[in-house]
Amino acid sequence: MCVSRDGGRLDDVSGRRRFLTTFGAFSLMASGAWAGQMNARGDSALTKEQRDRLTTSEILDELKRGNERFRSGKPTPHDYRDQKRSSAAGEYPAVAFLGCIDSRAPAEIIFDTGIGDGFNARIAGNVVNDDLLGSLEFACAVAGAKVIMLFGHTACGAIKGAIDDVEMGNLTGLLARVKPAITATTFAGAKSSKNAAYVDAVARTNVTVGLENLRRRSTILADLEKKKALLLVGGMYDLTTGAVEFIS
Repeated sequence: MCVSRDGGRLDDVSGRRRFLTTFGAFSLMASGAWAGQMNARGDSALTKEQRDRLTTSEILDELKRGNERFRSGKPTPHDYRDQKRSSAAGEYPAVAFLGCIDSRAPAEIIFDTGIGDGFNARIAGNVVNDDLLGSLEFACAVAGAKVIMLFGHTACGAIKGAIDDVEMGNLTGLLARVKPAITATTFAGAKSSKNAAYVDAVARTNVTVGLENLRRRSTILADLEKKKALLLVGGMYDLTTGAVEFIS
């Protein structure tokens, strides 16, 4: 019988550990990436040493593999109790997510990550504002996250609202931050919120605009990127297929 640090039985996670042994061993031979660190840590949260050994490209590769596991219906079994316990005294996330508030786009599930693996910022339209910039500066410059994953999604209601010039309380100002993406989107068809292809085209442009804003509006993040200590990457999540298109 396996026993945890607080005396609880861990028999229920034996299958999880067998999975990690197989998956992590392959990853270590192939690239030494995040999954290899998962193998070393069992089902506990990342330690500082494990996170610091990861490169930005290894973290990105594991995000891609995590999305593939999610998309194919074979996500990693997570022991959230163990992850909770092991991360209670400190957190060492490898990635900071910036996504939309949409209930169908939860980053931890889409990329198959666990407690302590990533910061998660969510706001309608995955727009960049001062508060989010400060949060991401903390996540990367202070807490040590090495990748910012900014992603939008198909059929985004915030994008539709911005296209339709919706005005409603504080939402009005938020949707105004999407307007530059509308202006920058080249599209041959009908430019209407009823045209799904156009909505998705604007959402994709909004991701690239968001990445530009991170670099332009935060000298801290831009400097980390120049030093190769931080990777800024975008993505478009397809609500129907579950796949993420990664955008440089």
